[in-house]
Amino acid sequence: MIGNVLVAGMLLLAPIPPGGTSGTGYQKGREAGVILRDSQIIVSGDGAGGTSDGYRVKRPCWYEPGLNADDMLKTQRESKPSWIPATEWERHLESLKQFEAEAGKEGRWWKQAYNEADPDAAACLMAMEPYVFVPPGTTPPGGITLAELVDIARAALTVPKPNVRLNPDAKSYVNLGTWVWLDNGGENTRSVTATLPGVMSATVVATQRNITIDPGTKDDKRAEVKEECGPTGTPYFKGATEDDLKCGVVYLRASVDLPREVYELTVTSAWDVAVQDDVVPFAYDPIEASATRDVPVGEVQSTVRKGTP
Repeated sequence: MIGNVLVAGMLLLAPIPPGGTSGTGYQKGREAGVILRDSQIIVSGDGAGGTSDGYRVKRPCWYEPGLNADDMLKTQRESKPSWIPATEWERHLESLKQFEAEAGKEGRWWKQAYNEADPDAAACLMAMEPYVFVPPGTTPPGGITLAELVDIARAALTVPKPNVRLNPDAKSYVNLGTWVWLDNGGENTRSVTATLPGVMSATVVATQRNITIDPGTKDDKRAEVKEECGPTGTPYFKGATEDDLKCGVVYLRASVDLPREVYELTVTSAWDVAVQDDVVPFAYDPIEASATRDVPVGEVQSTVRKGTP
């Protein structure tokens, strides 16, 4: 690992790999995640990757434990990047007094790490010293905590967009029940673990709780919603009657008068979020994910013929 170096009184950030192949995410508008830089933290789990709900880590930079006093001094003396001119490297060697002063002592250097996805990360780093020497068994102000590790796992946690199934699938009719359910392939839980190797680990779990249905109507005079859905609704089965419909919609008017001649039915899946083993007393809001389906609704035309007397 190549450490940061001081050149002409300025800190140069040499490239350090992020915390593991799955330790990256993103943040853009309501899409969020983490991009760990200069960090040893590894983010893993089936809930990492995908579209998140916009949750942001509360603090975008922190200190993580690094090398002991002697190893840090050795690294600073010997790890000359090829891109630094020899004259500048000599000036860097002259600036090693802070590391030489701690040589031979018990303790460890803590170094900066940050979430590059956060727009406030640069300002956060500017308020920190590049390195802090800490005696054994102590954590410096600004050092990573278990609560912050949990928060990183939460920011990386995602849930799948609902895969909505309908019956009838292509077109429904007035007063005919439209069954609604999710085809999630049995995936009802998602988890993310954030680990600082050899120090601590935390896992956040999302569990699917229920789905809600917005039929895409302006008022309840156009549709009746059945919302005994549970986590995924109930798939249509052969021979089912209207009395069996617990999760779905009965449209009371056709959609022909709408701009696109369809109702825009939206299904929202809610996932409860919990910290595994209650390692910190956090109560997170549920994560919600939605998907929309077009539902054209017609009217059954009947012809009444006059019978023969």
